[in-house]
Amino acid sequence: MKYWIALILIIGPLTSFSQERIKNVQIDPTVHARTFWMSTSYREDFRDDYALGASLAIGFKAKIYSKWTLQAAYRGFANVLSSDIWDLEPYSGRENRYETGLFNFLEPGQRTFGSLETLNLSYQTTSWKLSIGRMPINTAWINPADGRLAPTEMEGASVSFSPSKSWKISGWYINRFRVRGTNKFLNVGESIGVYGVGRDETGAPSSYFGNTESDFVSIVQVDYQKEKNHYTLSHTLADNLFSTFWGEWNYKFSKNTGGLNWLLGAQLGFQHGIGDGGNQEVSFRYKNPKDQNWVMSVSAGAEIGKWKNTFGFTQLGGKGRWLSPREWGKDAWYTFIPRERNEGVGQLTALTLLSEYQLGKGLGIYGHIGFHWLPELSDAPNNKYAFPSYRQINLGLKYKPDSMSKTDFHLLIMNKEALGSPDLTPSQRYNKVEMIHVNLMVNYRIN
Repeated sequence: MKYWIALILIIGPLTSFSQERIKNVQIDPTVHARTFWMSTSYREDFRDDYALGASLAIGFKAKIYSKWTLQAAYRGFANVLSSDIWDLEPYSGRENRYETGLFNFLEPGQRTFGSLETLNLSYQTTSWKLSIGRMPINTAWINPADGRLAPTEMEGASVSFSPSKSWKISGWYINRFRVRGTNKFLNVGESIGVYGVGRDETGAPSSYFGNTESDFVSIVQVDYQKEKNHYTLSHTLADNLFSTFWGEWNYKFSKNTGGLNWLLGAQLGFQHGIGDGGNQEVSFRYKNPKDQNWVMSVSAGAEIGKWKNTFGFTQLGGKGRWLSPREWGKDAWYTFIPRERNEGVGQLTALTLLSEYQLGKGLGIYGHIGFHWLPELSDAPNNKYAFPSYRQINLGLKYKPDSMSKTDFHLLIMNKEALGSPDLTPSQRYNKVEMIHVNLMVNYRIN
């Protein structure tokens, strides 16, 4: 906390130059305050939990000689109020999964902590941008996953080149991550397993946390925008772990009558293990190097008036598990619904409907319903987290009032239930199904 205060004292005077040019330098303050209420309730048996967390990031953006930009921001976190989220749930004997994610997984029970989350230098021209340092990232398989008090951030370098209005070529080299729900930038291998590790292929608890050897992640991405078509091709390489190829096409076309817009999309992915999967010792490895998985996801929908409705379908198959660390972001496929992932499975069939309605300027509601069919609970090689097939419903409201242009509100209510009538043990139910989960987020941003 003392470092947070010291940085504020340093940055504070700089912000007084906001919007002022002094010798070819323009310095603007950056502020992001976020308050997050989270609660999880169960019908019976299990303990209900809640937490109120807050974070405040204060920093600056300095533009130097028009082409150079220096950014820095320090974020402080606080557990304002919570139930006994760090204690094991008595009936299941398991750790809390949701509310603890607001705070520091690396030092459980901390009431306050902080992190220098942004510190980067960028050079930008009309066609090039090069950045080095600590910064945000948003790609198909490494992204902010904005479901906590602060997003996941990377440390490394990024570059992009736009030879024309239609083409963009991008690349990232990552050597450390600040995983959301932590306060430190961890080496790539160290960042894997901060969240639950599930079970290995034999059904025993996984032991890869702290034993995964991976030095970097590299991403190459090509985007092409032509009229109403947007194509993306990318390759994500996690050193000594896996290689993921990804392709995506999105198309939007309009009818001249009735204000109707049709939406189409298709995704194809292929992933295989590389190296020794994180460790030469089989019991410590993260991924089986022999894994080979493919995935296909499609979407179709329409915008008409204030409504937007989209159907999604995903089919995953192959040999072994499709793995992408939960610490690095959310799923890329169209059937992703916030507050759950389908990572760690060898087969998946998912069907979703996403609906949005704009009630007025700055005010919208939405609903998501999804059916996700996973491998059998007993199939440890293909179901890492022993997760039952489930149905999920999300109801949400987003509001950004005109009178408070720097503030926005987001309410999310989620319910998950097991499909069919499976005979589930307490550990197969707790944190997974038979719950009502509530999130209320308030953001205040300057720049």
